[in-house]
Amino acid sequence: MSEVFVQPKVTPGMVTQHGINKEEYVKIKEILGREPNFTELGIFSVMWSEHCSYKNSIALLKTLPRDGDALLAKAGEENAGAVDIGDGMAVVFKIESHNHPSAIEPYQGAATGVGGILRDIFTMGARPIASLDSLHFGSPDNPHVRYLVDGVVRGVGDYGNSFGVPTVAGEMIFQDAYTTNPLINVMAVGVVKSDGIASAVAEGVGNPIMVVGSKTGRDGIHGATFASEELTEESQKKRPSVQIGDPFTEKLLLEATLEIIEQDLIIGIQDMGAAGITCSSTEMSAKGESGIALDIDKVPVREPHMTPYEILLSESQERMLVCVKKGRESDVTAVFDKWGLDSTIIGKVTDDGLFTVKLNGEVVSQIPSDVLVLGGGAPVYHRESKRPDSLDELNQIDLNKYSTDRNWNETLLTMMAAPNICHKGWVFDQYDSMVRTNTVVGPGSDAAVLRLRKTNKSLAIVNDCNGRYCYLNPRLGAQSAVAEAARNIVCSGGQPLAITNCLNFGNPYKPEIYYGFTEAVAGMGEACLVFDTPVTGGNVSFYNEDPERAVYPTPTIGMVGLVEQLEHITTQWFRNEGDTIMLLGVTRDEIGASEYLSVIHNETRGPVPELDLNFEKQLQAALLGAIKSGWVNSAHDTSDGGLAVALAECCISDREHQIGATIDFKSDIRPDCLLFGESQSRIIVSCAPKMAAAIAEICSRLSVPTAVIGKVGDNRLTIGKLVDLPIDELSDTWYNALPRMMQEVKHN
Repeated sequence: MSEVFVQPKVTPGMVTQHGINKEEYVKIKEILGREPNFTELGIFSVMWSEHCSYKNSIALLKTLPRDGDALLAKAGEENAGAVDIGDGMAVVFKIESHNHPSAIEPYQGAATGVGGILRDIFTMGARPIASLDSLHFGSPDNPHVRYLVDGVVRGVGDYGNSFGVPTVAGEMIFQDAYTTNPLINVMAVGVVKSDGIASAVAEGVGNPIMVVGSKTGRDGIHGATFASEELTEESQKKRPSVQIGDPFTEKLLLEATLEIIEQDLIIGIQDMGAAGITCSSTEMSAKGESGIALDIDKVPVREPHMTPYEILLSESQERMLVCVKKGRESDVTAVFDKWGLDSTIIGKVTDDGLFTVKLNGEVVSQIPSDVLVLGGGAPVYHRESKRPDSLDELNQIDLNKYSTDRNWNETLLTMMAAPNICHKGWVFDQYDSMVRTNTVVGPGSDAAVLRLRKTNKSLAIVNDCNGRYCYLNPRLGAQSAVAEAARNIVCSGGQPLAITNCLNFGNPYKPEIYYGFTEAVAGMGEACLVFDTPVTGGNVSFYNEDPERAVYPTPTIGMVGLVEQLEHITTQWFRNEGDTIMLLGVTRDEIGASEYLSVIHNETRGPVPELDLNFEKQLQAALLGAIKSGWVNSAHDTSDGGLAVALAECCISDREHQIGATIDFKSDIRPDCLLFGESQSRIIVSCAPKMAAAIAEICSRLSVPTAVIGKVGDNRLTIGKLVDLPIDELSDTWYNALPRMMQEVKHN
């Protein structure tokens, strides 16, 4: 740090460069009663950025259902959501984005996204047990997209594998809308004793404030601000805004953090994520209705001559801010010394409500903590909303335009090789999905399932979103995302508990973009109310666009469910020769917004498939009842690609035990709609023949239509007179499509 620190003079141009508008600057001067200095300008810039303040979204987010009897930590109260799962245990989970950093530096952008979300979990006192990722890219035909995919997948895998957390589920979607602005959403799940959850609070006058973990460097400065603007050609120059991760240090930090929490040495703890020391200090003190005074020159740094501005705004990874119980400082230091990590007292809790920063005893910044934080004095905006004129035309469709005179065998093979349908083993084989040996069902079924040690319970976890649906109908698309996540949980034998969400949209100042955001939030809330899955928190990521286009509205849903008995765990693949195959739900003459329409006809248009949320809930209740009764051998949601794709997946997705099926049922529906339409609220079930009547009965009681559509067996998939393909050919096509797409990445 410089021996002599002189604050640069704040100019109007400097204010603009910091992303602060005229009205906000006037408000800052009113708060301070004076002009801000340079350091204070930087603090307001990051804390009032979209990434930290949620100024364009918080008003709508507060309309979401955020209450539930089992919730132990509600949205916005702590680093992550927490839900009681019985037996004195809680599940802690959250999802966040690292989109802009990954667009500029895919490996470190994705890696530090994993590291950040893991820290949110273990600062709650929970040991992480699983990681998931939702990845959206442009077309794999594009060499730059393949470069991004390769870097992101390696970043996710290397960090998770090195840290020692299994990456157990996720999705990878390819659409042109994500070409230059990929979406990298990462979810983490942990477990903790329900009475052992740590809080992100600083209180108790005189209690020391410590920074623990890694030293502070210049990487990631203004990362939060960078995440709150559109990507342009200038964005490459902001590579220093991308943080650098070290998973091995994070593993040590995990163990040390859990140890000081278990030993009851601290008042509160928070990850230094976006905005670093500034964010954690102000949020912790505001929550404790207290203040914090820091001696910034005491912060351990790894680069010489760092200024207070740089130290306060750095987003260097693997660091925590800890409010320690007075008198236990040496105990905390002993723990971190044991793990080879720094732990330094840099300040104390005060009773003045101010975030005060001193350098060599002189105040360089002083701001009320509560005016900087979410729900405090940060700006709250209600932006203009306008339904895009294009939606009227896009939601019209004439089925007669699409010929049904096709070779349906060839069509199914084309669909199975499509980027959004094909097997993603090329991705998740780079991840360790079995580390810690809790994984019962890993990548490749409707949801991942992890056992809870010392109990007979397990957790089903999933993340999901169809951006195409949300582009064409954001409210219905968001409802469908929640419904499909819940359906996947139930197909795996679980009862949906709660969700976390990562809301990825373009520039909120554009009325058409804000319309999509408004509608998606409304649809998500409506679905969560029906399924009784409260929103525990998450992340909003705006400005996901380049000068040419915005990404599709993509409200990614992360959901956790409880499987009450290990014997209830269900997978999607057929298991037994001679089993009866049943379809629960209704297939309609609809093909709008489908993967088929996109792949075969190169069109993205609606209408999005109908969805009756109450019927969906009845369908899920019927299936879960049948599973708990022991009648169901497999269950698989029919979503992307429709019935034919889902049936093929049932036949081939267990690579060690592939088995055919004969499907033969009467239908007056058009062949393309029958095979590839994406009618919602449908599930393929297999069971012993003698159990079919019992399943039909439980469905009938809940007014859910069922049909016996075929049986398991042989080495072919036949669907009436439309499809007749050997399982080997379907398998080769499905498993090898993505490796073939990605094999050229090393040449680009």
